[in-house]
Amino acid sequence: MEAKIYNSTPKPPSGDRIKLNVGGKLFETTLSTLRSGGAGSLLDALSNRPINDSNPVFIDRDPEIFSVLLSLLRSNRLPSTYRRFTSQELFDEAAYYGIESQLKSAMLPSQLSGIDASVVSTIRPASDGVVSSFSVSDDDDGSVWVGHGGQISVYDWNLAHIGTVRTHLDFITSIRRVMPEIAAIGSEIDSGVHFYSFANGRRVGSVEWSDSSDPRIYKARVNAVTDSDESVFASFDCQHRENCVLEIDKSSLKVVSEIGRQNGNSSKSVVPGKLTYLSELSLIFGSSISSGAFGYSGYVRLWDVRSGKVVWETNEPGSGRSSRYGDSFADVDVDKFELNLFKVCSKSGDLAIADLRKLSDDPWLYIKDKNPSLSNVGGGVSSVIHCYKKQAFVGRDGGLEVWSRVEEQGGSSVCEEESYRRNFVDKVEDSERGIIKKIEGGGNRLFVSRDNVEGIEVWQSSNFSGSVSLL
Repeated sequence: MEAKIYNSTPKPPSGDRIKLNVGGKLFETTLSTLRSGGAGSLLDALSNRPINDSNPVFIDRDPEIFSVLLSLLRSNRLPSTYRRFTSQELFDEAAYYGIESQLKSAMLPSQLSGIDASVVSTIRPASDGVVSSFSVSDDDDGSVWVGHGGQISVYDWNLAHIGTVRTHLDFITSIRRVMPEIAAIGSEIDSGVHFYSFANGRRVGSVEWSDSSDPRIYKARVNAVTDSDESVFASFDCQHRENCVLEIDKSSLKVVSEIGRQNGNSSKSVVPGKLTYLSELSLIFGSSISSGAFGYSGYVRLWDVRSGKVVWETNEPGSGRSSRYGDSFADVDVDKFELNLFKVCSKSGDLAIADLRKLSDDPWLYIKDKNPSLSNVGGGVSSVIHCYKKQAFVGRDGGLEVWSRVEEQGGSSVCEEESYRRNFVDKVEDSERGIIKKIEGGGNRLFVSRDNVEGIEVWQSSNFSGSVSLL
């Protein structure tokens, strides 16, 4: 007869209580609370103690931080006392107990609402504090890769400084995280696009634009970088004004194709200063905008990645009614999730939208602003625009505003003149910090840099606006 072995130590019922002695302080909680730490965590293991053992379990850790973590397990929220500790202190303790995922979930910012956001922190690199370029991860992780001088500093989803890598460049003007541990960087004063590994701090590859049949293609500089799952796209231009977008294979770091080559002797053919890959349409969005004595001029162009050909473009001023009475754009951006183009006009400051799926010679719909408090905010000179979370954020000199989609009855997705409403994001004191240079969203945060001002401002929705910096 086969013998059967039974576990002689019964698992305590979930309603039983357990006592813990953490660093000399006694805590009492339920077994179900400990088990909410998840299978494999230390707390879950402690919940399986024999029921006849009434002695408190001694844990030689910080009792004050444990109190915060225990409150998190009880309510899925952090108590206000968590602000007494740094993010590193909290995560060190959470890692010991095996509940890092619960802590991260609780500390992630809520959905970003531009009309209800404020500055919660400023990212300031330790050296070369004036940021020359930065890039935010597209996913909800929201890690930030910062170029300052010739260095790259990385900050994680919680804005904690992970480390800094010094590069061979003197001044980084383009940066993009293209793989989990690798950034593509470029400079408008040095040639080539270069790939640096944050894991070992070394350069793992470089790509120069070359053409053996054309001696003008020499020491080409990088103006913008974007990427897809398989490729990196970088816009190059050289001293003789020839320019193009190179497609670079991520696995080999070799050039795959040359897209949109042109001679940049006019505003219609200057190197793209902004690039975005549109995965849903397999298109590259590129734009170039310049200003001079006669105002603003530039273009928006869409290339088919597979053929390398232009599938749509507009030039302002000069193409149809798209520049509306000579009021050409001061900046333009693409909402790659909603598949819309947005532009802010240089003279009037008006906002216009175009559906990427219904492009024509004149696709722009000019949004009517129904907010009377913003009727005299001025024109669009020195304006920048960025699309994020179905919102268009516009920086006018030092001011920051948001255009939010108005919810329509019946859930209609048709964009009309009154589909968006404008509101201030910032306060007066915010707008006085300097001219906004760049806006970028990631991880339910908005990141803003200003001209010749150290650091990057971090904006979040109001239920986190009272929190202190965790750096």
